[in-house]
Amino acid sequence: MTRDKMITRLKGKISATRLTHSFGVEYTAACLAMVHGEDVEKARIAGLLHDCAKGLPTKTKLEKARKHGLPVSKYEEKNPDMLHAKLGAYYARYKYDVVDQVILDAITYHTTGRPNMTLMDKIIFVADYIEPNRKMLPEMEEIRKEAFTDLDACVIHILKNTLDYLNRTTAEMDYMTQKTYDFYVVHNMEL
Repeated sequence: MTRDKMITRLKGKISATRLTHSFGVEYTAACLAMVHGEDVEKARIAGLLHDCAKGLPTKTKLEKARKHGLPVSKYEEKNPDMLHAKLGAYYARYKYDVVDQVILDAITYHTTGRPNMTLMDKIIFVADYIEPNRKMLPEMEEIRKEAFTDLDACVIHILKNTLDYLNRTTAEMDYMTQKTYDFYVVHNMEL
């Protein structure tokens, strides 16, 4: 499917604000791919489509995930909005004709990360956090610089900030975020 067709379909599925965010992630992912030696076109597609299921109502996300046989964790059952990543990968495959597993995995793990992420996983995870339209979060300037100089350090920084935020609030945490952070902290110490 062409980019224009993807955008036309996205316009009917997500808000204008979410579409602007998706354009920002697409652009940032392409830039990161150039710097880090990843396939720019794949990064662009993953960035554009990463939130393609975000516009579904909360209750519908859980219903659709079950209908399509997607695994649903206890955390996702309580927080169905987190299913937008898994559903996004499913929709990228079946509604946007994306068959490349590297792209689909990057969409699946763009919110929590995962241990031993691929380069594409890291690029989409980071691009979603730092894209130019994002509100300025703590340490954003430093994180944006790290994204282009040390992607692993950037991933750890984002995960740490996310965990710190979740620990300061009453928000529940997806175990995968902690698992990913633990993996990268240990992996980084071994280097």
